[in-house]
Amino acid sequence: MRALRAEVDLNAIRHNYRLAKAQSPQSKAVAVVKANAYGHGAVRVAQALAAEADAFGVACIEEALELRQAGISQPIWLLEGIFAADELALVEQHQLSMAVHCPEQLSWILAYDFSQPVDMWLKLDSGMHRLGFDPHSYRQAFQALQASGKARVLGKMTHFARADELDHDYTRKQIERFMQVCEGLPGPVSLANSPGTLGWPAAHGDWLRPGLMLYGISPFEVAHPRADQLKPAMRLVSELIAVRELGVGEPVGYGGRFVTDKPMRIGVVALGYGDGYPRQAKDGTPVLVNGCLTRLVGRVSMDMLTVDLTDLNEAKVGDEVVLWGEQLRTNQVAPYCDTIPYELVTKLTRRVPVHYSE
Repeated sequence: MRALRAEVDLNAIRHNYRLAKAQSPQSKAVAVVKANAYGHGAVRVAQALAAEADAFGVACIEEALELRQAGISQPIWLLEGIFAADELALVEQHQLSMAVHCPEQLSWILAYDFSQPVDMWLKLDSGMHRLGFDPHSYRQAFQALQASGKARVLGKMTHFARADELDHDYTRKQIERFMQVCEGLPGPVSLANSPGTLGWPAAHGDWLRPGLMLYGISPFEVAHPRADQLKPAMRLVSELIAVRELGVGEPVGYGGRFVTDKPMRIGVVALGYGDGYPRQAKDGTPVLVNGCLTRLVGRVSMDMLTVDLTDLNEAKVGDEVVLWGEQLRTNQVAPYCDTIPYELVTKLTRRVPVHYSE
């Protein structure tokens, strides 16, 4: 069997959740496990956090039902709400909490005959311009839900567009707009995603929504004292399956993108874009072989990639290759792939077995 695997440290995820809570001890925190817990395994992550998580956050009802079927009893937030009116029966049956972000959802809710109220979070578009009621219609929508008696808890939420840019003023403006629009409206508030949790104390509110940071990945492109305390949860590991000795001027891989400029040792690694590693990874993308830093050379293939072993004379077939982990962060790898850490971890395919440790 291929040695390729993703090793997930559940204790690291617990540490990161506690770090999120420590930023605002008076706040509760939704552990966001959408997109299969950012590629880490939603069920296993939720089970690992079940003893302490205040709630879990998912993108859609399919993800919520997967958690309920696995025995997760904590509140589950549908962060995009419902996609059709007939989902309201499942929301009620499984006592899910749902975002309400558009007039269509509001009309479905007002027309539905609930046997018991459910928790709702009315979303304000404070400047992201993706989902949410605009500031002019928000209070009217809030009052309609409040008068309906169909919301057990009626909260107020928004989402930040640029909270990862700590030197940009846009997040402060979003916070101010949210507070102005919601002034005097009762109920809890939720604003802070991962960068909001770590970098914008004014956004903490009643409920934090840590996502990326749960998995030990900083949401910032620069060093940050609180983000630097995160523990990476995933280690993507494979091994060398071949070693080649090449002379000067030899092309490596499809298209000959990389050509040797001196005699070189080239290692072949059992991992490719069919496993979710980015095909667009550039020559020079950092890789660890036996704990030593080296680089990717040549195009990534479906099942393999090639690395420079010229200065690693002892490297041989069967040796460990780490694509990212504690010693090589996804934040370091992503720029070489013209992407972001979110995409690296969520794009791993089912060909990559996940091994969990406590």
